[in-house]
Amino acid sequence: MSTDRMYLCIDLKSFYASVECVERGLDPYKDNLIVADLSRTEKTICLAASPAIKALGVSSRCRVFEIPKNIEYIAAPPRMSLYMEYSARIYSIYLKYVSKEDIHVYSVDEVFIDVTDYLTMYKMDAKSLGIMIIDDIVRSTGITATCGIGTNLYLAKIALDISAKHTEDHMGYLTEELFRETLWDHEPLTDFWRIGPGTARRLAKVGIYNMGQIAAADEDMLYDMFGVDAELLIDHAWGIEPTLISDIKTYSPTTNSITSGQVLDRDYDHDEGRLIVKEMADLLCLELVYRECVTESITLHIGYSNALKLPPAHGSSHLAFPTSSAKIIVEAVEKLYDEIKDRNYPMRRAFVYFNKIVPEGFEQYNMFVDPKELEREHSMQKAIIDIKSKFGKNAILKGMNLEKGAKTIERNSQIGGHRSGEEE
Repeated sequence: MSTDRMYLCIDLKSFYASVECVERGLDPYKDNLIVADLSRTEKTICLAASPAIKALGVSSRCRVFEIPKNIEYIAAPPRMSLYMEYSARIYSIYLKYVSKEDIHVYSVDEVFIDVTDYLTMYKMDAKSLGIMIIDDIVRSTGITATCGIGTNLYLAKIALDISAKHTEDHMGYLTEELFRETLWDHEPLTDFWRIGPGTARRLAKVGIYNMGQIAAADEDMLYDMFGVDAELLIDHAWGIEPTLISDIKTYSPTTNSITSGQVLDRDYDHDEGRLIVKEMADLLCLELVYRECVTESITLHIGYSNALKLPPAHGSSHLAFPTSSAKIIVEAVEKLYDEIKDRNYPMRRAFVYFNKIVPEGFEQYNMFVDPKELEREHSMQKAIIDIKSKFGKNAILKGMNLEKGAKTIERNSQIGGHRSGEEE
């Protein structure tokens, strides 16, 4: 593969915790801070931890009660709106140096940048440009960043995740040749992007523990084990990744879906659980209307109480015709819930999926529905969206949102399931 291109993968170090430290005038490398909502329980998961407390052995994803009692720390409640604001500010810094067409936002704290066409213009190599961008970030926001440099997207990511951790300047660099020379013997395999514990366990059963062994393995065996996914595994074992940022920008999936999920703060009985999935479906219907789309089918995934250790309930239902009608969809979700869930066991997790999302032009009616009634409902849904956009998500609510156990009001003040911080 050609190594003509050059990529940066930039990660904002302990991002949420670093933002909280900056806001408090603290040094994340000297002060112990975690981001966690202590108003829940001690079992709540830390969303982030400062490098200082990580150095003491505290994981950034541990539960609060797992932090050793002898370690003093500051607990900052999550402020997701603030983190998104910082992320937007840092994205504007990237735009000072490169075009948005050459940036792929991987997450709120990580981006890929194709710097190939900028190196001649700036008269510098990729590392020097990376340093210039990172210095600008810390100077402008106080947030420290690390950087991986690679001749393809995969190598840039691995250079960030593995190589940069072993350099004084926290910058890693990889070509296909360097990858094979320095990382073919690296273990564990789970350090590599897109290799999870399950994949690593399956490979271990056939005596494969590192990338070099994957590269040397019989390809037919790998395809038997992983199907079409073996192609990606083999390419990555050789440090190969043909996908470009331009490919990501122009990619259009053949099928679309939207989903809503939540883990509840206590066990919900059958009737309470039904209310939760109805609320979730109703909000997804508004999202459909906002997107000017309709759905053809719905799927429910219900997790029972943790104490029961039961397999989850799962099921799908095909709608009579593609629609965004809350009246039709919520009724279908309620029916599916009662069909698949055992009413004798409490619920702890719920996920609602709307499948096969298509533009509104594909909506059809049948002889059992009144088109005018659906159009009136659609107009009302649009009015609700307008009111919420102007006056806030809780500006208009339905009766079920006020029932005991309802979660919509609480969820409307969250981002990604965590407190937005705007109410503080």
